[in-house]
Amino acid sequence: MSQKVNLKAYFERIGFAGSIAPTLATLETIHALHPAAIAFENLNPLLGLPVDLDLPSIEKKLLTERRGGYCYEHNLLLMAVLRELDFTVRGLAARVLWNNPEATDVPPHHMLLAVDISGVTYIADVGFGGMTLTAPLRLKADAEQATPHETFRLTGGEPEWRLEARIGEDWKVLYAFDTTERTEADYAPSNLFLSTDPASAFRRELRVALSPSGKRLALRNNRLTIHAEGQPAESRLLTSVAEMREVLSDSFGIQLPSAEQLDPQLEVILADAGVVEV
Repeated sequence: MSQKVNLKAYFERIGFAGSIAPTLATLETIHALHPAAIAFENLNPLLGLPVDLDLPSIEKKLLTERRGGYCYEHNLLLMAVLRELDFTVRGLAARVLWNNPEATDVPPHHMLLAVDISGVTYIADVGFGGMTLTAPLRLKADAEQATPHETFRLTGGEPEWRLEARIGEDWKVLYAFDTTERTEADYAPSNLFLSTDPASAFRRELRVALSPSGKRLALRNNRLTIHAEGQPAESRLLTSVAEMREVLSDSFGIQLPSAEQLDPQLEVILADAGVVEV
């Protein structure tokens, strides 16, 4: 990605104001604001629309059109921003193990970043849906690291690391990764699979997430779940296209595609869930 990123538009989108020095404090601020403002969402794959990974396309979608995206879009945008701010950043790839911790044959369908600051490496990831990081983590094994949301830890080490989150009293693995640098070309086959292949969950299910301060919001098909800090999760089923559009727009801050594109797919989701609109 050789083009210059539109920092002004990005900072306005996430609500950032302050020092842009390439320091840990700057990275922490940006890392908290990004997943609080730009939703994780898979509307394009669900609607049969392309997911383009060149920087102008990502900026147009996430910044100008005020849409969201999935891991490649979020983290490629963040990488371009950090490089523009003179951070040293590498793109990495991960195998998703969430709800499948013992899997050994999972392809690397996730992207994260390695950021080097003053001789210390941190991982950054603003694109892991409902469990996305809201702070960078030091690349250090077996150290519990608090974030504005959950506590995380990294286990293993070279050649493979595992990211785990503490959920209640248990540790759950999110993904496994190594520190080999990947390029946009490396991500292209995975992006094509995730966005176009009928076997991809992103082609079959609506998945949306946002992580504002003190809570996490997640929408999977027509089930909306809100995890507020220190409170039991609240979950409810959405029962109409109008209600789903309202939640996507108001709760997740997504500027929606046209009704002609979106509403038929929302009707399919509701029908598959057994909801009959009246």
